[in-house]
Amino acid sequence: MPAPAISLGETIWTLPPLILHPFNERVSPCMLLENSKAALMLSGLIPNDGTEEEELRRRLLSGRYSEARMLFYVGKDVFRWIGQCTESMARIPELDAVQFQPQSFARLLTLHTPASVKEKLTRWGVIDYRAIFSRAIGLNAMFCEPPMPDSLSAEFLRNYHLYTDALFRTYLESQPHPLITAANFHFELYASGEYSQMLEEQWAEPEI
Repeated sequence: MPAPAISLGETIWTLPPLILHPFNERVSPCMLLENSKAALMLSGLIPNDGTEEEELRRRLLSGRYSEARMLFYVGKDVFRWIGQCTESMARIPELDAVQFQPQSFARLLTLHTPASVKEKLTRWGVIDYRAIFSRAIGLNAMFCEPPMPDSLSAEFLRNYHLYTDALFRTYLESQPHPLITAANFHFELYASGEYSQMLEEQWAEPEI
């Protein structure tokens, strides 16, 4: 559980940027759409197009696995960022008393997200970003590498969102940690290509 929020006045510290890398997955948008349609047909939300129920179940599980795998890679980026935040804040003498834990930054990202990060995610079309980041963290708290499809039960794949939500709550509760908010801690969000281009432009600027 988080400790009470620490009063840090009006000082704002800048955290390392969160950089998200593209997925190196061979899943076409058409396949993802078909898998989503299978889930809707199985639940009766849209009419069955004549596909056998067993095939619909197979597509559903395939789609769930692809979703979970992509979330896992988001979580790798998030955990890399959490580690960078923990290390960088530990080097600031005036923050010695805060005793940061990784959970502090996980909670900041998911529950106390800076306004600029929210706005950028919205521009990217990511609305339920809290669920994405929390489930990505939950998966990475349990798995060191993305699990193979045959190592996950059909029950887990069908309801992975429920299990990863529980894993995230367990992760937050596993270590007492100070509560920090966007009032004192700020960071930016970048796609990896965007961040690389920004650095190249900075390096190309002539020295004065």
